[in-house]
Amino acid sequence: MTDFTGIVERYLAPWNETDPVKRRELIEQVFSDDATYTDPLGAVRGTAGLDQFIAAAQQQFGGLSFSLGGKVDGHHDIARFTWHLGPEGAEEPLAVGFDVIVVEDDRIRQVHGFLDKVPG
Repeated sequence: MTDFTGIVERYLAPWNETDPVKRRELIEQVFSDDATYTDPLGAVRGTAGLDQFIAAAQQQFGGLSFSLGGKVDGHHDIARFTWHLGPEGAEEPLAVGFDVIVVEDDRIRQVHGFLDKVPG
């Protein structure tokens, strides 16, 4: 049985890692080489594209961190989960999203992201 919660925790780690070398290492560990990421703000393919997309998000939301917003629900090779973005320890997140991932060989092959709440 796939440990979807563990995979999602590994998925969130690069979003919070600001050291470019460490971030790229984390991306390469959790994503397949040809992984795709699609959300309302962009669509990228491959670990280099993911690295650039995440770096841009970090510049836009500096000082904020991503966290799991509840239980991960998964079956077969797919899982869904809610994430929060905000200052650590904040009662209310600034942004909330919902992602669906497709997993192959314990690495993420696809991410389909949705934004439920965005900063004004």
